[in-house]
Amino acid sequence: MDLLGGLSRDELRNFCWIAAAVFALVAGLWRWRRLHWTALGAVLLFAALNAGAGIYVLNTFRDSRWSAGGEPPLSAPSFSETPIVGQYFGPLDSALQGVVGGVNDFLAFKQALPVALDFLAVSGWALLLSFPLAVLAAVISFAMARRRSADFEKYRATVDLLKHELEQVKRQISAANSVDTEIPAEDEVTDAQVWHQN
Repeated sequence: MDLLGGLSRDELRNFCWIAAAVFALVAGLWRWRRLHWTALGAVLLFAALNAGAGIYVLNTFRDSRWSAGGEPPLSAPSFSETPIVGQYFGPLDSALQGVVGGVNDFLAFKQALPVALDFLAVSGWALLLSFPLAVLAAVISFAMARRRSADFEKYRATVDLLKHELEQVKRQISAANSVDTEIPAEDEVTDAQVWHQN
């Protein structure tokens, strides 16, 4: 089943653009913090769709959609209907049909080849554009990773400082508790001595 059978040359070209744009929009909204990777993915998708369209055109080169109003297909004359000797020309008719079919295939391929090469050239340009985009995306990701690492180190230093301060507070509280427990013990001894004397 040919899903692209109803698309003309221009519709197939527009389909590649629209599919890449829809992907960029949806992926950009979904993962808006990684727009650099979304842009790269959209360019690579566009390249793949154009390469697929070029291969599709070459695979269906006999289709009339790829002919730009060129020569009509050739037809072989039939000699088998010739009176009296026509029955002897049957094999010649089949040979001529084969030759004319081959010529028609060649002409159809010749008309479809520029269309396929257009798609493949656009795919090549998109791939060429994807290399600097990939470098840019990698640089942005590296910078974001370094920033996250620096933020993490800053948070870790803050947590370590808070732990240290908490330990100091615990020591101060335990030191204050030990001093408070020692003072009432001396008061009790003094009170006991005074009571004993009385």
